[in-house]
Amino acid sequence: MTMIRANLQFVRERIARACASAQRNVDEVRLLAVSKTFDAGAVREACAAGQTAFGENYIQEAVDKMASLADLPLEWHCIGPIQSNKTRLVAAHFDWAHTIDRLKIAQRLSEQRTPGKSPLQVCIQVNIDGGTTKSGVAPADVLPLAREVARLPGLTLRGLMTIPEPGPADVMLAVHRRARALFDELQRAGVAVDTLSMGMTADLETAIAAGSTMVRIGTAIFGSRSYAGNAQA
Repeated sequence: MTMIRANLQFVRERIARACASAQRNVDEVRLLAVSKTFDAGAVREACAAGQTAFGENYIQEAVDKMASLADLPLEWHCIGPIQSNKTRLVAAHFDWAHTIDRLKIAQRLSEQRTPGKSPLQVCIQVNIDGGTTKSGVAPADVLPLAREVARLPGLTLRGLMTIPEPGPADVMLAVHRRARALFDELQRAGVAVDTLSMGMTADLETAIAAGSTMVRIGTAIFGSRSYAGNAQA
């Protein structure tokens, strides 16, 4: 058994245990393998082990990887910051974008979505814990932005994404529950959302306990990263 295959199996077991502990069906939580900085060979190996959804932070790196893996039935998620000069690449190549943090970016993605492609699935990134170094919309601004994004052609609003600062399990659980409360608020307001993208290698259990529907796992699958030579996309 290869390292990536074994790691994927272990991560799936962690997710299953977390779901059982939270009295949730394991099918309610999707695994997104974060493959940023790892080459196409690592993605191909993960695909051979049954993983088809991959998250990328560096947009040009991801587009190059997609070209190398075009023979595989993969689903690509942009989970890094999206600058205005990168929206065309995201709109043309990705299936999901998790990091909508202002209406201008959503409008550009809508206008630039390749004709004939299915709608780009999008999440609004919320700065749920008020971290000063994190991107994301303030919780109070999420509902009005969600209503605007939901009306844009070429996009389908799916939900919320968070990247809180790391902390002890009890702190992370409280933060994740705030995100779940905001998600529930959107649903009560009539915004059709079904995805809560939160939880990474260190905190997937607390994220699942709070209601995450998609966990983004990189290190536990692919190992430690080297960022040498990678510029922010």
